[in-house]
Amino acid sequence: MIKITVPADKSISHRAAIIGAICKKPLRIRNYLRAGDTLSTLSCLKELGIGIEDKGEIEITSGELKKPKASLDCGNSGTTMRLLMGLLSAQPFEATLTGDASLSLRPMERVAKPLKIMGARITTNKGRPPVTVIGGRLSPISYELPVPSAQIKSAILLAGLFAEGKTIVIEPNICRDHTERMLEALGAPIRKEGLKTEIEGPADLLGGETITVPGDFSSAAFFIVASIIAKKPIEISNVGINPTRTGLLDVLRKMGAEIEIRDERCEFGEHVADIITKGGNLSGVELKEDLVPLMIDEIPILTIAALFADGRTTIKGAAELRVKESDRIKAMVNELRKLGADIEELLDGMVIKGGAKLKGAEVSSYHDHRIAMSLSVLGLLLPDIKVIDSECVNISFPDFFQSLSFLK
Repeated sequence: MIKITVPADKSISHRAAIIGAICKKPLRIRNYLRAGDTLSTLSCLKELGIGIEDKGEIEITSGELKKPKASLDCGNSGTTMRLLMGLLSAQPFEATLTGDASLSLRPMERVAKPLKIMGARITTNKGRPPVTVIGGRLSPISYELPVPSAQIKSAILLAGLFAEGKTIVIEPNICRDHTERMLEALGAPIRKEGLKTEIEGPADLLGGETITVPGDFSSAAFFIVASIIAKKPIEISNVGINPTRTGLLDVLRKMGAEIEIRDERCEFGEHVADIITKGGNLSGVELKEDLVPLMIDEIPILTIAALFADGRTTIKGAAELRVKESDRIKAMVNELRKLGADIEELLDGMVIKGGAKLKGAEVSSYHDHRIAMSLSVLGLLLPDIKVIDSECVNISFPDFFQSLSFLK
């Protein structure tokens, strides 16, 4: 059996660094992801006066955040920008957040709106970056998210740490809860009940801990699907299997894949395990809307699995894909059609008919790491595929192609 490791979890790495910046004692991060997005987070924190040492482990030394001398460049990272908006809303200075061409097209007003209700002054460029935040004294709010978004939720909770009283966030569907788990582990007065999360502020975070970041399930997803369609069993060790992230496993099992979870344990509030794939014959499914937030980043690679399933796979309720690093619905439909796929674009998803005769072609990544990796997985079985601008995988998985070569 082929054994594979995947990079550290991107979502947890971001949060460990940002939350560490407001802890009372230094926070050490073992296995921090060193990729484009997460390095943008460290760079922004340094500009805000946070001490960061990298001696194998990352050590975040908190202190009073300072007005940056220049704009904070978030690169391609929406997580960096949105979570920092929450943190900066409570700081007594002005800061401007910028990003690359892709990030500059992504919606930020949905994050700014609740923070402005709390008392921050925030301006955007017609709802998009650059974002200027003038922070100050905040008031708690009770806020219903318009869409299931862990980034909006996290921004509000980070701001709520500084507000006097109880801040409440209500989700329309369950979405990632890494922020809540980490805040609780560091001593924040936070409580979750169903779709409602409450945090009592102002609150001090303890720090003085060492967080070990597990492997990123979203990175593992490409190898899970690759092993199934290539019929090569693999074992991926030390992967985060937070239940708000692993909807893909439920869907693949429903399609007929054989997937085993071994050695499950809990580390700093996060579930970690080894994932073993054993193959299986896939059949098409209808993806239920409530599962979409639990696998939003994995839908492009699910689309690849659907090409090799008997029957039709329908994905609905995934309109959020249109405002990611690219319009991932349009990107997957356009590029897979070039390869001969039978695929229909919906306003909020796709319909894929498996079993179409596929051919090699030149395809575009749209400078989107998850599009590039999904199309490259298909290249295991269609070697004539050429993915343009595939270097964008460095955003989350710098060694992706080297790891993928083990399955050839």
